[in-house]
Amino acid sequence: MLTVSKLLPQGQGLAPVLIKRAATVELDWDVRQKSRFAATDSQGRELGIFLPRGTVVRGGDVLVAEDGSMIRVIAAAQAVLRITACTKHGSPFDLTRAAYHLGNRHVPIELQPDHLKIEPDHVLADMLRAMHLTVVEQQDSFEPEGGAYSAGGHHHGHGHDHGHAHAHEHGHAHDHSHDHADDHVHGPGCGHDHDHGHDHGHAHKPSH
Repeated sequence: MLTVSKLLPQGQGLAPVLIKRAATVELDWDVRQKSRFAATDSQGRELGIFLPRGTVVRGGDVLVAEDGSMIRVIAAAQAVLRITACTKHGSPFDLTRAAYHLGNRHVPIELQPDHLKIEPDHVLADMLRAMHLTVVEQQDSFEPEGGAYSAGGHHHGHGHDHGHAHAHEHGHAHDHSHDHADDHVHGPGCGHDHDHGHDHGHAHKPSH
């Protein structure tokens, strides 16, 4: 067994050609959130991974073995629920509301601009459909958002100031708030009839 005890987030510092030539290992989210596990890479080598506790392995990370060889991690496809706003009667804000309710339940969520992904859970699926969201089960990679204060919570690496002190030279701060009171959002109490009579992803079976 080849021991692995080093991880390079997103292959940081490595030449792209080296990453391309590296062996690969496909790991699902259940495994990638562990710091100690066994796996088999694309060259058939048995790997024993021993990373610092609390390490989360992401797709695109590179593992470095004790012999110096590198293994690029691929986020394996797994069963997930893909959550989107109802295109007929919903709005993008519905996804924000869904993320809020899922976050209150401490559910790992992958956040994308036009959809959310969570691990399969029929109770949560029913809750989301009741909120007029479309929920479909599919096979896909799963990269849930990290905690806001966790090390490498998400791999954006911008390195810019996120608004700590936007004081301008003129000695005043601009008020960037906008009055969106007139914006309409479909939700509880909006006065619309939400008995749409259409399917929010319960059983997307193709008709023959």
